[in-house]
Amino acid sequence: MSSIPPSDESAVLPPKRTSAGKIIGIIAAIVVVIVAAVLIITNLNKPAATSDDANPDAITSGLGSAEEPVKIGVVGASDPYWTTYKDAAAEAGISVDIIDFAEYNQPNPALTEGELDLNQFQHLVYLAAYNASSGEELVPIGSTAIYPLGLYSDKYTSVDDIPEGETVAIPNDPSNLSRALGVLASAGLIELDAENPTFATLDDVDTAASKVQITTLDPTLTATSLPDVAASIVNNDFLVPAGIDAADAIAQDDPTNPAAIPYINVFVSAADDADNEVLLDLVDIYQNTQSVLNGVVEQSGGTAIITKTPVADLLETLSEVEENSAAS
Repeated sequence: MSSIPPSDESAVLPPKRTSAGKIIGIIAAIVVVIVAAVLIITNLNKPAATSDDANPDAITSGLGSAEEPVKIGVVGASDPYWTTYKDAAAEAGISVDIIDFAEYNQPNPALTEGELDLNQFQHLVYLAAYNASSGEELVPIGSTAIYPLGLYSDKYTSVDDIPEGETVAIPNDPSNLSRALGVLASAGLIELDAENPTFATLDDVDTAASKVQITTLDPTLTATSLPDVAASIVNNDFLVPAGIDAADAIAQDDPTNPAAIPYINVFVSAADDADNEVLLDLVDIYQNTQSVLNGVVEQSGGTAIITKTPVADLLETLSEVEENSAAS
């Protein structure tokens, strides 16, 4: 019978801690607590991250900063490309507010009164008419696009099908009215007797020789008038909201014709701000951000023709149109 070997306590029990070991453990614990406290205090006192931290190029004061965003007046701020544009400006460090206006006659007075820094909704003919009538001096600082002006109908698929004596609606603002008369004359619906068609008025229409009658409406209403008239001239801004496909135009002018240059749409500022670098940078962002330009073309139903007309040419054309406007 074998004997049971004596137990080896040293192999089973942990070694007893010495008083020195206890002291070291206590010190280590205290150090951990102190380090944790320091980290908490440091994080509490650390400034919160700002947009400037995220974008080192962001304007931190003055026009274009978060506290003083550039206010741009437009007609149709819900168009998706304006969100794309605002984001592109933010990436370049410029804060922008897009201010929506329901009617064309609002953004220019707002710019004149200093409520806006820029607007972008009008062509040069419209701007010339405003300057001439108001005595103000708003100026173009960059081009955007030129759009054809189209005639649409819920009832007819061709201008030839419109019966004699029917009524056609056109915008009542002077510059678009003149352009609309040109579209109707080119389509053979009216006879126009005007030395300068750019400034044609209803008085220049030979009603006896014209095929149709004309009614004038606010530009925001010409699309909604379609059920009540034979056809209507509708500005591009109102095509998509009205569910109208630009390709369905039964007549339109040719935006590639050199004579259409006065109808180039532009960014406009007060004359004193024409050389403001922040505003010029915003024009550059619009003209050179492909996602913005794609959105502009898409919103127009594929009709917009993007332009980068030199500002000197825009100013020259504006001057010529203003002179012709005064003489007419």
